[in-house]
Amino acid sequence: MTRDLFDVGGKVVVVTGAMGRLGRQFALALARRGANVAALDAVLNDETIKTRFGDANDRIMFIEADVTHRESLMAALDRIEKTWKTPFGLVNNAGIDAPPDASSGDNGPFENVSGAVWDQVLQVNAKGPFLTSQVFGGAMAEKGRGSIVNICSTYALVAPDQRIYQYRRDRGEQFYKPAAYGASKAALLNLTRYLALYWADKGVRVNALSPGGVFAGQDEQFLQGYCAKVPLGRMAGEDEYNGAIIFFMSDASSYMTGANLVIDGGWTAL
Repeated sequence: MTRDLFDVGGKVVVVTGAMGRLGRQFALALARRGANVAALDAVLNDETIKTRFGDANDRIMFIEADVTHRESLMAALDRIEKTWKTPFGLVNNAGIDAPPDASSGDNGPFENVSGAVWDQVLQVNAKGPFLTSQVFGGAMAEKGRGSIVNICSTYALVAPDQRIYQYRRDRGEQFYKPAAYGASKAALLNLTRYLALYWADKGVRVNALSPGGVFAGQDEQFLQGYCAKVPLGRMAGEDEYNGAIIFFMSDASSYMTGANLVIDGGWTAL
């Protein structure tokens, strides 16, 4: 019988930011292939779970946890281990960003952006994965196996093209794509490399996935500017990164660590 290289059946995988657009996709994709998924998010209630996941099967366990608080993550680990076992995988997906239609209040010229905005983004996008990796990655290392995927971004590699948002400035709004998001994702990319070497002898692989933009009904003028820079001519569908997550959590990527998989329609190839 041929072995399925992409088998994730029975593996326990933690997905942070599970209520988000990509987090939901990752959790469902893993569960549908037989993984037991601990879906973590800072704010959970029955209504939001029903809205985002419908009648999810018993392979998904929802846990309210704040990635910026170690105690919250330790409590989540304890619950996971009591219900299933020590996680095999961790998808560091939780993050915050300013969407194209965000208020220009905190997304104006770089010279005027408040330090509080910078701190908030770095707290969630960089410190969050630092803490989750300590808690869940540390437990995985003790077991001598595991896979961590850090969700980075093309903006970890290149700077935002502010010309895409010129249409907003033309209509009187002082909107610029903020610096904090790209800086936080670049920090996460280097944390990926650090942990890949740190845990190499513990059997824990650590890789990054850098996705491009995901279509979510954005402003038509934004879409025109963004898609003009993508060789494939469009934004990604929200399910088009699921295959990468399955790959990272399976034996198909067993010799891969410290790498950054870029899936962006050719954006960074220009």
